Amino acid sequence: MPPYSHIDRPSPFAEMSGETLPVWAVSRADIDRGHFDKTALAWAKSAGFKAAEGSVLLAPNRHGRLAGALFGLGDEGDCHPFIGGKLARALPPGDWHIETSPISGAVMALAFGMGAYRFESYRKPLPDGPRLVIPADADAGAIRRTVAAVGLARDLVNTPANDMGPDALEGAFRSLAKHYKARVSVITGDELISKGFPMIHAVGRAAAQAPRLLEFRWGKKGAPKLTLVGKGVCFDTGGLDIKPSASMLNMKKDMGGAANVMALALMIMDAGLGVDLRVLVPAVENSISASAFRPGDVLVSRKGLTVQIDNTDAEGRLVLADALTYACEDTPDLLIDMATLTGAARVALGPDLPPFYTDDEALARDLSAASDAVVDPLWRMPLYKPYEADVKARIADLTNAPSGGFAGSITAALFLKRFVTAETSWAHFDIFAWSPKDKPHAPIGGEAQGIRALFDVISRRHPA
Repeated sequence: MPPYSHIDRPSPFAEMSGETLPVWAVSRADIDRGHFDKTALAWAKSAGFKAAEGSVLLAPNRHGRLAGALFGLGDEGDCHPFIGGKLARALPPGDWHIETSPISGAVMALAFGMGAYRFESYRKPLPDGPRLVIPADADAGAIRRTVAAVGLARDLVNTPANDMGPDALEGAFRSLAKHYKARVSVITGDELISKGFPMIHAVGRAAAQAPRLLEFRWGKKGAPKLTLVGKGVCFDTGGLDIKPSASMLNMKKDMGGAANVMALALMIMDAGLGVDLRVLVPAVENSISASAFRPGDVLVSRKGLTVQIDNTDAEGRLVLADALTYACEDTPDLLIDMATLTGAARVALGPDLPPFYTDDEALARDLSAASDAVVDPLWRMPLYKPYEADVKARIADLTNAPSGGFAGSITAALFLKRFVTAETSWAHFDIFAWSPKDKPHAPIGGEAQGIRALFDVISRRHPA
């Protein structure tokens, strides 16, 4: 059974034994056709229920007790695919099951589980909400692990930096590894210099909590090697090129890449997929002190390439560069990195559609197909070779912040590509890791992005 997060919370799902109340999920056309419970239909018509998308009407029995609930899907075929998430916030407490629905029971259960998420670590928790029975014909294990993974990613991102610095991120990392009996190693502080991770050290050395590289391994030796790398910048002031206050306000989420690869790792380990899994998280805080790295500095990377620092706020690609170099030394069959890397990605595609970059055409096709199949939005962007000239620096091999401001997400990906060996199948995900508005299955706050599509691809290639 997967842990539901690093925060203790009950499962949103009920067991199949015991009494449960029915939910009739209906479109406007279903009300007209009347193809569901006759008593509930009569109550809906007498109450003027129009099945507006996400609406709920509680239905009594002839004794005046609660008999079930009608759930509106709006116009037939037009509702949000995860509209079932609204049930987790609209139904009264108790155990429920989906009696009728044009949307599959498995999708409704997944949406309900994701929609039940609440982050209440810093306030009095609300009373327990409703629970839903996972239909007998659904893969309960898959639904539970997906909901657990999404909850883990959200919890890690939502936790403020005073409680989710490099120390706490390491604690969550170790806890996840321990649950699945993965083998952990950590390189911390000045040891990063002696062991060849100079850019991770440079970015994090100004903070009160030491920078570190977190690593765990799980799986069977000899299986295909899968390596996940996640940007773990626990807070980003921008460094000496300090961010304005409005841009700094939400920088607790700058470890969203780490949160998402940890959540993906949870799914992979819980499903027992046939891979040799390695997870790497450079965990730092980009802070300001007398020891902070400076604009104009030239850093020597683990790979030996020199990097001219033209903006200390372009720090994520620096810590990822050392981690990606280290990842490639083990010759992985597939290398994935996830990072809240650029505002340019949000300008191009908005907060809900993360771009990904890869030169592996088969991987790109599989990811695009999986994105559609599991409703986990992703969009392929090009590693446009003519822009490689923009990553060149005046006195070093590379610049971490090309001038001009154009194509910022693409040039960041091209920078990272310089640290990945040519023979490695690699994909980079420039995620937002945040939902800026409420959705049926996701409240405002930290969000998992891309991990359900990635899991779909990996599980098809390397089943348990």
